[in-house]
Amino acid sequence: MTLTLLFLAIGCARIISTYNVFSTTTDEPGHFAVGLQYVTDHVYTLESQHPPLARAMIGLLPYLSGTRPRGISERWLEGWADITYQKHPEQTVFLMRLGNLPFFIVGGLVVFFWARRYFGAATAAVATLLYTLATPVLAHAGLATTDMGLAAMVGAAYLATMIWAEEPTMRHALVMGLCAALAAVTKFTALGFYPLGVLLALVGWLAVTRPGLARVWELAVARLPSFGVAVALGLFAWWAVYLFTFGPVDGWHSRIRVPAPQFFAGIGVVLSHNSIGHPSFLLGEVSTRGWWYYFPVAIGVKTPLALLLLTGLGYWLCWKHRQETRFLLPVALVLGIVLPSMMGHINIGVRHVLPVYLAFSVTAATAMVNLLERSATQRWAMPVAAALFVWLAGAGILCHPDYIPYFNELVRHPEQVLLDSDYDWGQDNKRLVARLHELGAQWVNLGSLNAIDRPFLEAYPGLPPIRGIHPIQPSEGWTAVSPTMDKVSQYGLIHRYPKIRPWFESLTPVERVGTITLYYVEPGTIRRVR
Repeated sequence: MTLTLLFLAIGCARIISTYNVFSTTTDEPGHFAVGLQYVTDHVYTLESQHPPLARAMIGLLPYLSGTRPRGISERWLEGWADITYQKHPEQTVFLMRLGNLPFFIVGGLVVFFWARRYFGAATAAVATLLYTLATPVLAHAGLATTDMGLAAMVGAAYLATMIWAEEPTMRHALVMGLCAALAAVTKFTALGFYPLGVLLALVGWLAVTRPGLARVWELAVARLPSFGVAVALGLFAWWAVYLFTFGPVDGWHSRIRVPAPQFFAGIGVVLSHNSIGHPSFLLGEVSTRGWWYYFPVAIGVKTPLALLLLTGLGYWLCWKHRQETRFLLPVALVLGIVLPSMMGHINIGVRHVLPVYLAFSVTAATAMVNLLERSATQRWAMPVAAALFVWLAGAGILCHPDYIPYFNELVRHPEQVLLDSDYDWGQDNKRLVARLHELGAQWVNLGSLNAIDRPFLEAYPGLPPIRGIHPIQPSEGWTAVSPTMDKVSQYGLIHRYPKIRPWFESLTPVERVGTITLYYVEPGTIRRVR
């Protein structure tokens, strides 16, 4: 356990060291605004598409430092205003992100206890170490968003359910009920990931043990009392997080009053969002409906290769020991997450399947320990294990602090593979400020023409006066192009005119600032179209 705490402490230090490097990403102000409203006014009305728990954690520390909502009805405007004009922006962003850090710790403890229970203390320590080296985990544990909360709480609910299924005591039932409720109020995708993972684990157990119908019925009856207690506690905790609200659900034709109406309204918003789709990018293509293979590709290019290799070896061990249900549990959770995600139409980042990295860590650790055990009789095993560890640790060290745009060695041009939260999420605006200051820029062409965040970005992180980018009309001076806005929306063209490309694509870029591409047009060299 001492080693585990040390690994988690080092991971926390690495994450915290990124807080002041990056600007707020696209989603952070909105999450912060809703969370701050929740902890300040004890209402949840700004937006219901995500449940309150992770957002409340994001808003809590800024609230304790004195930050208060400004009463703006649009969540992003409210969030930007709260960050920019109260206290010090750097302090507020730091505290927002720090509020999300406990989820990273919870996720690490889930990995540790999972591996220790089923594979022993050595595997548990290695699994925790691998978890803290996974770049997608480090990336999204360092932001004020809901994704790390999803990973931690889905993992906790899944592990608690496995333990209860094996030992159906009232204590285990209470833990299971609480963890399941907290997963449900962290992110709505937990409502699919968690039960499907449990169902697949059950199917695996039935296939391996072949207990017979009578035995299954006997086991189910024995677990009914404690399961009822788990459901009761879970429902109470779920409703408590929604502040014991009661009323009609927005969007329902019926005016029937229900507990936690914002929960059901949020599910409706998510389903509507998924049915409409979301503009996304993969391997040079743009789509609003997504691709069934989006998440397999995203996992394949965003996961460090050494971790993928160890996980693959771990899956071989799972197959070799498929008659032992303990080896099936990580596989069931991964399938329970990836399979429904492949059917969705919101393809905007590996962060949406972040819980897979808890299962990967456990599986990869079994492979690493297997290699270490083989080294007693097979001389090649120790060098292979050492090389994989050095490779994995080195990948994270070399990319620090840029965990968000990290891609493994399979990818040479990340902006041609994935965008959005996997590469260019607005995190490099502080670097852009520093570079434009060095260049003596008097203004910058940045963002779309109808962007509403310009005054906030000029105040924090302090960009020079911003002029929106017109996709057809060239602009003089410095133009800072976001790869996501360029390739996905073409700054307003949205691929509606195939023969027309944004004007800056005909220019040679001057340089890259993080993920942002800088172009320069000498003032006085173009005639503006009126």
